Amino acid sequence: MDKIKSGERSFYSFLVDRYKDMVYAIALKILGDPEDAGDAAQECFIKAFSQIHQFKGNAKFSTWLYTIIYRIAVSKLKENKIATVTITEDHHNYYASGHSENQSEQLQAKQTQYYVRCAIKKLPYMEGLLVTLHYINDLSIREVGEITGLSMSNIKIKLFRARKKLERDLTFLL
Repeated sequence: MDKIKSGERSFYSFLVDRYKDMVYAIALKILGDPEDAGDAAQECFIKAFSQIHQFKGNAKFSTWLYTIIYRIAVSKLKENKIATVTITEDHHNYYASGHSENQSEQLQAKQTQYYVRCAIKKLPYMEGLLVTLHYINDLSIREVGEITGLSMSNIKIKLFRARKKLERDLTFLL
């Protein structure tokens, strides 16, 4: 961080490479559109770079970055007045491509991931975002609270409700 703050821009590309997928995933979950998510992710990294001097190191860099993308995406969401979130995946082409029996475990894992993504997609916006941040991106409740501005107890309640809904929607997999 000190090198980036002192003007050595090449080190910033390491951070972009490390966090680009997670930043994009958060933006996609909020915005629902891959192009909008890409624009938001790019805006996030530009903003983070221009404000890197404001990063104090009190929290993890990832938490600081997630807060930026969360705010950018929510702002874009309000601007666009998007009511639903979608995750696009070419699931049918995967099955149509003809996989050998040796890849049955991979196919089953992909299928499970697909159903979990679909179930998360059906959750209300905030519950889906919290599940993504906490369970998929492996952030602590405290970090999720820093990003979203929600209290820890509110996050726990929303996650509990989301887990119950996911359990209901995914019981056919058991």
